[in-house]
Amino acid sequence: MSDESSPARVGFIGLGNMGAPMAKRLLGWPGGLTVCDVRAESMLPFAEAGAPTAVTPAEVAAQSSVICVTVVDDAQVREVLTGVDGVLRTAAAGTVVAVHSTIGDRTAEQLAAVCAEHDVEFVDAPVSGGAPGAAGGALAVMVGGSTAAVERIRGPFGSFSNLIVHAGPVGSGTRMKLARNLLHFVAFTAATEAQRLAEAAGLDIAELGKVVRHSDAITGGAGAIMLRNTTGPVDPSDFWYPILGHVRYLGEKDLSLALELGQRLETDLPLAERALSDLGRGLGVAETAKETS
Repeated sequence: MSDESSPARVGFIGLGNMGAPMAKRLLGWPGGLTVCDVRAESMLPFAEAGAPTAVTPAEVAAQSSVICVTVVDDAQVREVLTGVDGVLRTAAAGTVVAVHSTIGDRTAEQLAAVCAEHDVEFVDAPVSGGAPGAAGGALAVMVGGSTAAVERIRGPFGSFSNLIVHAGPVGSGTRMKLARNLLHFVAFTAATEAQRLAEAAGLDIAELGKVVRHSDAITGGAGAIMLRNTTGPVDPSDFWYPILGHVRYLGEKDLSLALELGQRLETDLPLAERALSDLGRGLGVAETAKETS
């Protein structure tokens, strides 16, 4: 183990679709890298690159001061940390365990309490950006944990991410990831609704997809309106009031036209109906019903 003034030696447990590209970004980490996966073949590329491999999480913990865990679910995370050959069997006091898996926020809090009994710091650190983001070092990491622990992991995390957000205490990183993914999958569902409308209208839905990706790359998609620090009503004197009022005007106009088209084509559009009902209130400009520019 190195002292706190030296780069931490990193252990990486779980080399799947996300873990492998994240860990590959750490091969050049000056503190060194040890990897572990239940599949020996997953560790082979790392061994060939000169990284030590470990058979168990306990073996990883015996030689690492920052440990990244990227496995499938809550049960696997628990086993990696608290199992017979788990991290906590050998982890030294002061070790930071960062779980990148998307788990329950209560699981994160429970595991943090167990880790604390061993003087080990736990952070929940789910990521966003997928395997391409990991491979390019462009992930966003949402971290729940103490300020001291977050500072400890910033260096190695910078190898695979270019945005690290300290969301709050343990559990907060997971809560932020769940909110982010709620948007992700609701948007996917909305995309399927848009495809149904386009298909009913005789359009090429693959070409529609090209248009969506092109314009979202310019406008930022749904994230473009996520700039305020509250979801409450916007005061008419606020800078955002005319901007969001304009968004509401355009949104309600276009949603109404899409719903009218759907009715003519006998295509049910429940998300569009809900959006028309909720858009103004959600934007905080429920009282603004006409063009404001």
